[in-house]
Amino acid sequence: MQKILDQIRHDLQANADDKTRETARHFFKESIKVYGIKTATVNKIAKKYWPTVKTYGKPDIFALCEELFHSDYMEEASVVSDWLPNYIHYLEPGDLATFKCWIETYINNWAKCDSFCNHTIGDMIQKYPQLLPEVKTWAISSNRWMKRASAVSLIVPAKRGLFLAEAFEICDTLIGDGDDLVQKGYGWLLKEESRVHQKEVFDYVIAHRAVMPRTALRYALELMPKEFKAEAMKKA
Repeated sequence: MQKILDQIRHDLQANADDKTRETARHFFKESIKVYGIKTATVNKIAKKYWPTVKTYGKPDIFALCEELFHSDYMEEASVVSDWLPNYIHYLEPGDLATFKCWIETYINNWAKCDSFCNHTIGDMIQKYPQLLPEVKTWAISSNRWMKRASAVSLIVPAKRGLFLAEAFEICDTLIGDGDDLVQKGYGWLLKEESRVHQKEVFDYVIAHRAVMPRTALRYALELMPKEFKAEAMKKA
């Protein structure tokens, strides 16, 4: 396992670029640890090693993923997020406890949160809907990334119109949160639900616009017709 970890890091370092590194830092308020590699290149590196990694047993795959997260490099976390959706058929409900621990321990910016939760957690929820009650509890965490994770883990299912009631429950919990990255997270979730459930999301926004921060409102209304946006925002 150490050998493949060294090979991955060698490839990442070989593709690092100062300009890309500085550009990446502009997208974050917090300090980030980044090699400076274009996303497409990271994806190619992850794809290169996955045929070997997938032959490992689950404990070794998870140990390798945790080592990549532990480094704190953005690109190494991206490798994990590229790999695990390809492993969805082997994931079991009990694995959510491991992933929750990773979010609490290693996720420290919106990009790591979204790339890991959108597909790995989102795909697990679609496969095992019984996990939804646990994911909903993340919204009451004191950890800002767990709170964002509760919302963005439903993004991919929401695009298909799934789990609307649960999405509203998560938004109910997060609606008064003062963290703009949490607000953007649940606003994004509402936006994606509106692709299939436009009326329901609009009615939800109208009912909650007095307490919903404008940041969340704007995200939630992004796909709405202009007249809907105007109606929702005029008294917000």
